[in-house]
Amino acid sequence: MLWAAVSAVALGFLVGLEIAARHYGVPGPVTIQAREVIFAPQSGTVLYASMALMTVVLTWRQRFVAFGAAIGIDLVFWLVRWAVGAEMMYGNGALWVTLGCAVIAVTRRTGRERVLLLKGVGLALLLVAGRKTGYTWLLITSKTRPMVLDQYVATADHALGNPSWVAGRIVEATGAVGAHVLDWVYVQLAVAAVVVTLYQLRNVAIERRFPRHHLVRTFLAIGLLGPGIYMIYPVVGPIFAYGADGGQFAMADLWPNTPPPVGTPQPMLFDGTTPRNCMPSLHTAWATAIFIHSRRGPRALRFAGTFWLIATLGATLGFGYHYGADIVAGVVFTLAIDAALRAQAHGWDRRGIRLVGYGAAVFAALLASYRYLSTEMAALPWVFGPLLVLAMSSVVYGYVRTVRLWERQAASVHLPQPRREPQPELV
Repeated sequence: MLWAAVSAVALGFLVGLEIAARHYGVPGPVTIQAREVIFAPQSGTVLYASMALMTVVLTWRQRFVAFGAAIGIDLVFWLVRWAVGAEMMYGNGALWVTLGCAVIAVTRRTGRERVLLLKGVGLALLLVAGRKTGYTWLLITSKTRPMVLDQYVATADHALGNPSWVAGRIVEATGAVGAHVLDWVYVQLAVAAVVVTLYQLRNVAIERRFPRHHLVRTFLAIGLLGPGIYMIYPVVGPIFAYGADGGQFAMADLWPNTPPPVGTPQPMLFDGTTPRNCMPSLHTAWATAIFIHSRRGPRALRFAGTFWLIATLGATLGFGYHYGADIVAGVVFTLAIDAALRAQAHGWDRRGIRLVGYGAAVFAALLASYRYLSTEMAALPWVFGPLLVLAMSSVVYGYVRTVRLWERQAASVHLPQPRREPQPELV
């Protein structure tokens, strides 16, 4: 019933975004996904990563068959596209295999096996659909929010030392190699999430059930709630508002060499094509989720999670896509969402309610302070800078402490009870 309800809500959401996209004369997420059954996909890597998620419910033999079939289908598509001179891209085979497994689940499986396979297919399709809906959301933000609040965030960012300007100069100093590495990490964030999730779901095929909480739940919740904040707090980022990429709408060509001057911030008109997708930084949010979910893995996975977080922070700031204030808000945003999902899986208690409420309150306070106290923050950076870091650190501390307590409680429940020896009867 729960999965049916979630599927119905997701379908209604996709249809709504499709209608909104059509209103602006572009195809929506449903149309784009349907086209990828035949035409060149936007990202073959994401389609194969999504199919890999689906295979966690299969046996090893079935996994080899699935990947072999996907590669074979892609080879046929590649030959046809090469022959007719069409755009070359892979990934159709992975989508065909995923949809084929859905058909097999409905027609050839029954009971728990059908439900388990449909859950695997749904997990794969949700990841793909989440990427498609993101593109549509960004379009909607650019069309419906003509005024942006970059001047407020840039002014407040003086309290943090204008980290985007600092990181931008560092990335420029590293040259093409550093920029290419950071760009690859930034683009392939979904693939890193799939790697961590595959580790978390490695026993699904054996246990025939999914764990109560895993990374994909947090990933999808971030992607669902984040764009709503974009509609409330539209920001385009330093490279657009203060850089050459903003064209005639930019305040000046200052990024990354000259920090913006402190003045009286006000909303500014911007173009109708640049997404208002800065506050909070969802790339930071997703990278933070990858980091915290990789902590229970082997050393290599923990190292990869740490690297992805650091590199993502370097890319978001160093490419001028985000302000430092966005990063702080993104971390708090992620911890509040993951805490809520963990509390739902663990069972809501006083600690969970307190942690989620506190994280939400800190996040709201950050947004309000950026909007209404930005001038004061820039005037007193040695006061407000540490306060921002302290507020974020307090949520991190509360999250770590609460989650560790929940994990100890869960471990104690599953510990084998000591065997009691029979006592001799007294005569």
